[in-house]
Amino acid sequence: MLCGGRSAEREVSLASGAQVAAALASRGHAVERLDLCPDVWERLRDGGYDCCFVALHGRLGEDGTVQGMLELLGLPYTGSGVLASALCLDKSAANRMLEAEGLMVPRFEEVAGEPLEFELVDRLAAKLGLPAVVKPVREGSTIGLTVAFDLDQLASGLALARSYDRRVMVQRFVAGTEVTVGVLATPELQVLPTLEITYENPTYDYDAKYTAGKSHHIIPARLPEPARRAAEDAAARAFTALGCEGMARVDLIVDADGVPWVLEVNTVPGLTALSLLPDAARAAGVPFDELCERLVQYGVERQRRCRGPAPA
Repeated sequence: MLCGGRSAEREVSLASGAQVAAALASRGHAVERLDLCPDVWERLRDGGYDCCFVALHGRLGEDGTVQGMLELLGLPYTGSGVLASALCLDKSAANRMLEAEGLMVPRFEEVAGEPLEFELVDRLAAKLGLPAVVKPVREGSTIGLTVAFDLDQLASGLALARSYDRRVMVQRFVAGTEVTVGVLATPELQVLPTLEITYENPTYDYDAKYTAGKSHHIIPARLPEPARRAAEDAAARAFTALGCEGMARVDLIVDADGVPWVLEVNTVPGLTALSLLPDAARAAGVPFDELCERLVQYGVERQRRCRGPAPA
């Protein structure tokens, strides 16, 4: 069980790892939790593990880095491979792929290395409108995110996002119902029920996500049936277009016309007691321990297929 890591989502990763470890232990597995310590390569190489469950969120865990290490070690692992992991954490790259697939993505612009001057703030506001969403390109859990309603908030949002990543994305704000759709592929594709998110804070920020009672999950989402189907179809198309495997969570806004706008795809979604994908899986009749078991078994089977038959 790889959890913890060095990203801004370390504490969430530790919570995910603890919950997954308990679930797998209940299924009879011997589970050892490893952090991204300096000797992690040697410990993984010499540990005799059957599979590595990746519960690392954010950079150096969800971005293809660890997946590449596990590929070099020849160790089976859960979730998406190197390319899909790297693409999905890079919101700009993922958005361009999704646009090419014909999916609806709110208009955006990446700002990398440009001085935070009034001319830049004015240009972004004129191009994308206000309110606008400002976020680091390569972070999750809404870390460093700002919904800017005026020029001052846009400027401060750019500064905040840049403190987490030199690459920052500014995106048009889309009003509507916030939903998330979990997708499993172990290996058969299974789209989980659309889950609506409501929250007590002004935005669905880190505090709202991980503080009990500050957010609420409604399954199925309170949407007309055609809009629910459209959101689920968009999630499945996004999952497939980005080459995801195992599991992912696709976050969307469904506007007043029932159009689903894809916000991002998370290849290692939260697996804590308050997380979204486990709730959606339970609603689809997949208990948490079974979900974890399926991910492990798929990781092992994928590695077996990649190696091919043993030499004669």
